[in-house]
Amino acid sequence: MDVEDGERPFDVASDSCGQLRVHLSTDEDSEGDGPGLETFNDDEPALPPDLAWLEDLYEEDDDDGDGDGDRNPSVAADNGGKRSYAATARMFKLRRNLDQLDCFHRQKEHDVLKAREELKLCRQNIECLVKQRDDLENEIKRQKAAENSVAVFRLRSQHKHLCQRLQSEEELEGHINTDLKQQELELSEVAVELGRFSSLQQEVQEEERVFRVLKAQKAATRIQQERKAGQNLQLKMQRLRDKQAAMLMKEVNERQKNIEVGQVSRKMAAKHLKETIKRMHQQEAEREQQNRELLEKRIQAVKSLKSNIAATQESLRVQQRKAKANAQKKEQQQRQLRESLQAQGINSFKHMYQQKQLEEIERKQEEFAERQKSKRVAIAAKILEEEQLVNRRKRHQAVLPKPSTTDSFPSLGRAREKLLHYLDPSPQSATEERATIQLREVSDSSSSSSASSDAEDLEETMYKEVGHQSLTESLAEPEFSGLWDQNSKLQKLQDEKAMSVQTEVKQEQPAISSGNLNVIVKKVHGKELRGPPFLSKPEIIIFKDFEVGKMYKKKIVLTNISYVTNHCKLLGVSTHLKDFISVNFEPPGSLSAGMSCEMQAVFQPMINEDLEGEVQFASAVGPFSVPVQCTIKNCDLEVDSQFVDFGLHVVGQTISRTVTLTNKGALATLFSLDTAACLSPESSHVQVPTQVSANTCQDLSSENTTSENQRSSASIGTGELQPQQESQELSEVLQQEQSVSEASATGPEAVLEACVSTDVDARIDHSDGGDLSLGNVREGHIGPFESIKLEVVFTPTIPGEAELDFHIKFSDISSEPIPIQVRAVAVSVPIWVVQPSIDLKICMFDHLYQDSIVVQSRAKTALKLTFEVCPEMRKHMEILPKTGVIQPQSSFNAQLKFLPRCSLSKDAKKFFDSDTGVLEVPMTVQVAGQVKPVHFTVQAVVTSSDLQFDRTEVDFGYCSIYQTVISSVRLTNLSLLPQDFGFLRLPEFIEVQPNDGFGTLLPQETLEIDLIFCAHKAKEYSFQLSCKSGMNRDFHLTCRAVVVRPPLELSHSLVQFGATAVGDHSTTIIFLINRETNHNQSKQPINTETKDAMTLVAPRLFSFLPPKDSDISIAPSAGALLPGERCLVQVTFRPRLLDQEIKEEALRLFHRAKLLREKELERNTHTEKEEVPVVTSKGKKVPVVPNNSRVSDGPKTEQLTEPPNPVDIQPGSEQYEDARASLLYSFNQRYREYTVPCFVSDRIPPDDRQEQPAWSPFNTLDLQLQCPAVQPALVVISNNGLSTIDFHQVAVGEKVIKRLTVQNISKEPLDLRSSVLDVRSVFSLLNALRCIRPGDKHTLVLAFSPCLEEKYCETLEVRSQKMTLRMTLCGEGVVPAVTCSHPGGVLDFGYVLESESITQVFKLQNSSAVAVGFRVQLASLSPTRPRGGADMVAFLLGSNTDSQVQPTVGTQNYSGLSVFTVVPVEGSIAPGQSQDITVTFQPDHPSVNYSDRLTIELSNKSKVCMMDLKGAASSHNMYLYGGDLLKVPIESLLPPLIASDPQLAESEVTERPTIPVLVTLRAKCNAGTITPAVRELQVGCIRSSQPSKKGGEFLWDNVASLQQQGFSVEPGKGTVEAGHKRTITVKWTPYSGYKPYDVVQTCVPVTLKGDETNVYRVTLIALVSTTAD
Repeated sequence: MDVEDGERPFDVASDSCGQLRVHLSTDEDSEGDGPGLETFNDDEPALPPDLAWLEDLYEEDDDDGDGDGDRNPSVAADNGGKRSYAATARMFKLRRNLDQLDCFHRQKEHDVLKAREELKLCRQNIECLVKQRDDLENEIKRQKAAENSVAVFRLRSQHKHLCQRLQSEEELEGHINTDLKQQELELSEVAVELGRFSSLQQEVQEEERVFRVLKAQKAATRIQQERKAGQNLQLKMQRLRDKQAAMLMKEVNERQKNIEVGQVSRKMAAKHLKETIKRMHQQEAEREQQNRELLEKRIQAVKSLKSNIAATQESLRVQQRKAKANAQKKEQQQRQLRESLQAQGINSFKHMYQQKQLEEIERKQEEFAERQKSKRVAIAAKILEEEQLVNRRKRHQAVLPKPSTTDSFPSLGRAREKLLHYLDPSPQSATEERATIQLREVSDSSSSSSASSDAEDLEETMYKEVGHQSLTESLAEPEFSGLWDQNSKLQKLQDEKAMSVQTEVKQEQPAISSGNLNVIVKKVHGKELRGPPFLSKPEIIIFKDFEVGKMYKKKIVLTNISYVTNHCKLLGVSTHLKDFISVNFEPPGSLSAGMSCEMQAVFQPMINEDLEGEVQFASAVGPFSVPVQCTIKNCDLEVDSQFVDFGLHVVGQTISRTVTLTNKGALATLFSLDTAACLSPESSHVQVPTQVSANTCQDLSSENTTSENQRSSASIGTGELQPQQESQELSEVLQQEQSVSEASATGPEAVLEACVSTDVDARIDHSDGGDLSLGNVREGHIGPFESIKLEVVFTPTIPGEAELDFHIKFSDISSEPIPIQVRAVAVSVPIWVVQPSIDLKICMFDHLYQDSIVVQSRAKTALKLTFEVCPEMRKHMEILPKTGVIQPQSSFNAQLKFLPRCSLSKDAKKFFDSDTGVLEVPMTVQVAGQVKPVHFTVQAVVTSSDLQFDRTEVDFGYCSIYQTVISSVRLTNLSLLPQDFGFLRLPEFIEVQPNDGFGTLLPQETLEIDLIFCAHKAKEYSFQLSCKSGMNRDFHLTCRAVVVRPPLELSHSLVQFGATAVGDHSTTIIFLINRETNHNQSKQPINTETKDAMTLVAPRLFSFLPPKDSDISIAPSAGALLPGERCLVQVTFRPRLLDQEIKEEALRLFHRAKLLREKELERNTHTEKEEVPVVTSKGKKVPVVPNNSRVSDGPKTEQLTEPPNPVDIQPGSEQYEDARASLLYSFNQRYREYTVPCFVSDRIPPDDRQEQPAWSPFNTLDLQLQCPAVQPALVVISNNGLSTIDFHQVAVGEKVIKRLTVQNISKEPLDLRSSVLDVRSVFSLLNALRCIRPGDKHTLVLAFSPCLEEKYCETLEVRSQKMTLRMTLCGEGVVPAVTCSHPGGVLDFGYVLESESITQVFKLQNSSAVAVGFRVQLASLSPTRPRGGADMVAFLLGSNTDSQVQPTVGTQNYSGLSVFTVVPVEGSIAPGQSQDITVTFQPDHPSVNYSDRLTIELSNKSKVCMMDLKGAASSHNMYLYGGDLLKVPIESLLPPLIASDPQLAESEVTERPTIPVLVTLRAKCNAGTITPAVRELQVGCIRSSQPSKKGGEFLWDNVASLQQQGFSVEPGKGTVEAGHKRTITVKWTPYSGYKPYDVVQTCVPVTLKGDETNVYRVTLIALVSTTAD
């Protein structure tokens, strides 16, 4: 509103009398215009839009500031400094107004010239008409003279017509002349006005010249700045191009370098890969060889195990017999003792009971002594271990600054000393120390015996932790064993260090007690650093197999593997290595992550001992160390096998085996073979198999001892019982012992072999080992890294088992003897079958199977063989030849033929299991001269080759010729072998699936086969299907069907829809045809079910029944067809998401969100529950856990466990829409097939059309629909995902805009197009569609503009390459009903003091059902109002002189602001609500011609109300209003010029001019009666906002003189309160002596006294008129 007010601050105006005034604000005017114009200069109102660039220009001036140093001094002098924004704006406004004045002057000149031309043309016409008249008069005279009356009469009529034209032209000339004078007068006035402002125009021209110069300078400065900026930009671009070129060159060089490095790396990798593959192949070959050897050993072991089991059972039976005999003997001795005691008169029972008690006490004492001894050994082992830990702690004391070792565990040390003194007061010898160490090692292996004290518990806990870590870290095995060994050694060294440190440090120092310098946990840049900050290569400094006196050097590389820049400082080496190892290391300074440094370790041994230690370093992250190992030369001896099994051999052969002895150490030694009877106890713990056997035997011996003790205790404890009971108890004990022995006899192989090998007394008599002998090499020298093969020879002489035990002794003290066990068995059978069990696998009945029987001979003579088959199998099995001769020490091959018959289960019930099909037939080979035949077994699984159908007949029932019927049968393979099958010679109307009826059935497999029947002729079908198996067997299946022809036919029975997106639809059209005629009949077989085929032809009813809740719709779904007619059927596929799927997805999203929240809650809870160390007064750190963590988790957990009810998830809710969007975005593909039946009725009888027809199932048609659904490429992401846009109720004529956003969720760009909306539609698409890329969005702007009061609905289609998105547009038009509280007409504000305001309020009421927008317009601000005062000029140039008529827009403010303001200008009224409109009148100068027109217009351009605003302003509080209009109601916007002469100004102040007022009184004269004339004047006092201004007074002067002329004034004087007005009645009665048509005129001053005294000169004019109203 304010901007529009300021658009035209100066206008050109003129009044009706031709006086033109233009308001131009000059400097002199600004000084003398008073407060009103000062406000304009201070406020600087906004510029019109065409001058808005001035603001930008002066903003640039402000930005330039003092930087414009090269400004022209002359121009600066002319401007008087920098021009102000107001001065420039004033210049442009003056120029615009002067141009308007010039334009008006030129228009007046043009009008004057035009009027002159018209006058000239009019005079020329008059002259022409006068000349014609004269000629015509002369012609009349001639005709009169010729007495031609007819011509005279004609000429006279022409003369009359010409005179009339001449008279009208003369009148027009008078009018034009009058207008010309008026226009010349106006042109003169305009010229006068233009001359008044000639000086102002010169000043404006000068200012314009200065402004142009200033603008040119600024343009030059700007161009110079632009050039500088362009040069700087070019320099920057050049530098950037140079930098990019350098970077590109650098990248090319680096890329070339990387390529070269990559090629070298690939070559090296290929080389290493070849080596690795070669090594893997070698390892695989060695592994296969080892597996084969192991398999052979296991076979031999199993064979020897069988013989050992038999021997062991025999020995156990001997032991049981001995035990039984000893028990009987002991019982007999007890009986004799009891009898002798009774004979002596002693209580035998008491005596025997006491004796048993004594034996029990002695046994307990012995057990207690054994326990004490074992505990002493365990305690001694723990003490020795503790000493070792203390020694290690002393070695590491220099690295870890901790308290002294004596302060670590003082109580433990004192307890150890006392315990050692108690256990062994005398010093131990070297042998006892060695035994103690061995016992300590034994005690370390068992953790159950280490629970005797607190120190033992502490150490056991540490051992378990370290063992658990090593176990978890040793589960994975790498490809290269060397790296694995180094890692294991490093881990072992670190574990030992950790154990030593943990036993040394106190609990008060948890930060140092870890002791493992290489295990550092620190967070750097948010990452957790575990392990040492530097990586050593190699990880362990190893000096292996050193010699005293030599020097060894090794290079070590340290790499910074931390995440920060780090440094490395050498602290030193372990204390006990300082004399032997020196390190050459130069500190490299700060190293970035990944950088490396080098050092050299020099080792010069002085003693021949193994040394271990570490090189210690310090870094910024923490200390770390590199382990050092120094090992002397030693022997590492092993054999490839400690058990040699020759297996089964025939007497007379010589077999040898080799045992490989390998020395993996660097020290040579002597060895010798010693054939001792048993193994030495020193080496019992070295080899694992021997230890296992010893432990097993010990367990068995302990069981035997326990059983004997039980038996003895039972015999003693039951001495008071009867002898019969004692014998029963003894028998029970023996039975238990026998069961234990039997259980042990069936135990593992290794236990039995070990027991047999160690239990010498239980052996049966076998060979003394004479058949087994050692080779020639029995002693010798084995050097470092050498291998020697030792030979063992087996030469059996007699059948039986041979054993030999020997061990290998070495000269090296540290190497323990290695025991070797040799076993062999000799047999004397010369003939045997190489394959004693012939397995023919799975065989079928009535099929021939063959195999070879190989017989081997050890004999030295030829032998005759006879193959015998049992009588039961002679029909099924045969061996050819039946007899033969085998040559000495050779083999004989016979052919086995097996042809199983179906009678096998009856013929060989003993050998054949009909349930499982397993056949096991024992066969014999008779050898001439040999009593014992050779046995072998033939095994086979016999199965049938049958294929079986689940039914013998398939009935397809009744089907139409357009229908396909599928029936399934199950085909089962009853065989244990796979069988091929195929359906051959199929009729053309039958199809077998899958795979066209061919396939393979696995054993016992059942396959479902579909038989598809589709016939095109109506008749009965009966046929047989043949299934042929791979064994050339036929299996038949009988089928039958009845085919009928339906009366109706579908044009297409299969509809394949294209891939349709969810939300889109696909439509296809098919036809339903009734091909019946009045003369043909259905060609179907005549039977009881189809008798209706013979009836008369009548209309057929049809009905489609699509599946429920499917995406299929059919139209029409039902109807009737006459013969020969066809019906168009439209099938539509609309894929959609089901509500159940959406609700399930909503629940899934909820549970996923719940799970994420629970994880976040657990993470926060875990963070809160972290221990916060708090330092106590004693310096200890105590962990503190917050107590409120559990309390705060309770409510959150309960809230998270409340899933929503699927019923509560309604469409349109947030959960529902999120789930729907999730399904759309994750939608893959969906394929569904529907079968829609079309039911066809029987014929309707012609005589009874109302009867409901029968529906026959044989006439049913099936429509197959294949419906693939895909993910939509375009989805709606606004409007809650709905494609229906409801504009609701909109007022008629208004336009409502809504936006709909769509997104491309496909992987291809979509080119969007839209359907064409109806041209007469009220809906419109305002923006254009474009191509959107994947993932982009596009907003559609839709508008609804109803024109009638009704409901509208239309469909808009947005098409793309993949889908069509349909949007439903709907809305309702409503006629708005808005009323105004003001009835319209005139809204008069009355008088107001200038620069003050008055307000009036009226109300708009909306009684319609929609919100209605309105806009309030003022005529003065209307954009359609003519600019430049053209409307005022038209008013001034009009001929209307009525004093009551005023223009629509009257006087305006000098400031350019509108005199009338309205609030609000526009808005919206809610349904049933009202809006207050406030109109404010605020003039800035006195005038009584303020007027404007206010129009209230709705948004549909309908007008609610139109009212004329009127108001007057006065500079004083007292005013006089009324009388005649002395001037036009439009005044010039130029204020009256005030002279600059101060004397003239003072005279004007002292002598104020009077204000003229004209009052015309017209008395009415009617029928000689004169009615006095009465006029009213208003005197008012304006209420001001200033409290000092109060009421006023008025006074009429010279009232007596008025009365003389017939005038009377009531009241003549009075007072007026502020805000009120009084009416003064002026009445004129013609006085006596008044002459008619005389005008009585007098002038009376009226004085108004208020804040100032004003004098109004009231001129009274009275006359008598006969036409007055």
